[in-house]
Amino acid sequence: MLAEIRIDNLGVISEASAQFHEGLTVLTGETGAGKTMVVTSLHLLSGARADAGRVRLGAPRAVVEGRFMTDERSEHVERAVTRLLESTGAERDEDGTIIAVRTVGSDGRSRAHLGGRSVPAGVLSEFTDPLLTVHGQNDQLRLLRPDQQCAALDRFADKTVGPLKARYRKHRDEWVTARSELIERTGRTRELAQEADQLTFALNEIDGVAPTPGEDESIVSEVRRLSELDSLRSAAEEAHAALTGGDDMDGDAGAAPALDLLSEARARIESVTDPELDGLGPRLAEAIAVVTDVSADLTTYLAGLPADPGALDSLLSRQAELKNLTRKYAADVNGVLAWADNARARLEKIDVSSDALAALTKQVEESAASTAEAASKLTAARVKAAAKLAKAVSSELAGLAMGRAALEVTVRPRIAGPQDTAPLAVDGTELHAGSSGVDEVEFRLSAHSGAQSLPISKSASGGELSRVMLALEVVLAGSDSGATMVFDEVDAGVGGRAAVEIGRRLARLARTHQVIVVTHLPQVAAFADTHLVVDKVDDADGVVSSGVHTLTDDERVVELARMLAGLDDTETGRAHAEELLATANAERSA
Repeated sequence: MLAEIRIDNLGVISEASAQFHEGLTVLTGETGAGKTMVVTSLHLLSGARADAGRVRLGAPRAVVEGRFMTDERSEHVERAVTRLLESTGAERDEDGTIIAVRTVGSDGRSRAHLGGRSVPAGVLSEFTDPLLTVHGQNDQLRLLRPDQQCAALDRFADKTVGPLKARYRKHRDEWVTARSELIERTGRTRELAQEADQLTFALNEIDGVAPTPGEDESIVSEVRRLSELDSLRSAAEEAHAALTGGDDMDGDAGAAPALDLLSEARARIESVTDPELDGLGPRLAEAIAVVTDVSADLTTYLAGLPADPGALDSLLSRQAELKNLTRKYAADVNGVLAWADNARARLEKIDVSSDALAALTKQVEESAASTAEAASKLTAARVKAAAKLAKAVSSELAGLAMGRAALEVTVRPRIAGPQDTAPLAVDGTELHAGSSGVDEVEFRLSAHSGAQSLPISKSASGGELSRVMLALEVVLAGSDSGATMVFDEVDAGVGGRAAVEIGRRLARLARTHQVIVVTHLPQVAAFADTHLVVDKVDDADGVVSSGVHTLTDDERVVELARMLAGLDDTETGRAHAEELLATANAERSA
């Protein structure tokens, strides 16, 4: 839920903050006070596109900061938020809340922060998606789109439709992939055959050389070593002779080897007794042991040096073979091996033999059949759910002063057009296989029993469309508790008894959700658990500034009286406001 929001220099609001609680919160205020800016700020925190025109005139930037809390009862929401925080390095505050910040500069540049970390604006959208749903007048217009109507139906029947839609998408992806591959192979047979010949030739050449990982680097080291073989052998032999004696010693023929000299020194020290000399004997013994080890290592080294004078020529020949490969296919042998792996994988995909094409054709047919079967089951589930959704929404409309109106939810197949790139045969009919199925979903509204049902885009007025959307949200909210729902003038075009019913429905919705409503109707505002008012002040220069504050019970009476045709300064208006509040409180507690 949304715990707190702070707004700086957004529209007419220079500086404002507000705390939100569970239940129903309403925001009211005079026209032009900036109520919509509160909704705009929530859109910004939801990752919406930044608009420099929203920055207060003369200010360098607008800043919106929101503090959110997660409900531990909603385990899937908690897991999703925790996973996102961990992936971005964002952190919760000391009290467990998460702070989201959006900054919009007067130059149009935007920055987003989440939990103290700079993040892309899209991350804010991902963060707020399970926590916050904003319904504005534009959202009512989106309800007119068929894809949004289909999404609403799927949301209503998520437990049954969701798994079927996931299964359909899995089979569809397999079908589309196999179908595209078949089209490519059959349509580019000659070109692919030439490519296959080139890859086969290259692989035969690489396999003929049979390089091993890192072989080029090891050969370079070995060639350098063999090029200096004589000097290496001479140095090792002379060092060995100097340590142990031998015919290879240079210089004075009477020179004693190091081991003999060390042994003689140790014998002389051990032949006398003196405390200071006694400590040198063990050290000389260690030196003799070290010299003995070095002598043995030199012997091993000399034995390992190549005795074949043609070894260098063989290495140089191998190096030339490897360089021929690296010149054609990659910068080094490891790259050549990687290229070969990719070439083998590509060669498998472009096999244009009759057997390969027949196998792929069979795969396409089988995946198409599986996709069609999944589509049929998805359609059947939607048809069943459509009747339930229509009945539930129609019942809600009856409580919103549209007692004779009825919503009809139709599900029909979407016929593939002549330009359809991937038609799917379902029950003998060529249909368009979209990512969400083969169905078209349409909401139709009949004004009263016996009246012809028409698409809501043609049959619903602005006020009726608002009530249809609210009724739909009330129905959909049954399986989606915990989220914060924001309604911006959902009561537009509504008055009288219908306004009271909207207030009652919003109050009922607030039992399972945090609901925030921007309204101009006192009948709706009277049902609020918390009443915020956005008021404006004109300074000496004629600049308008707005702020937000929470109303006390007495202040609520004055505000409701003002909303009742500006009757805040009359006893009649206040009496009417008190009566309205008392009625709403009685119905909320019933």
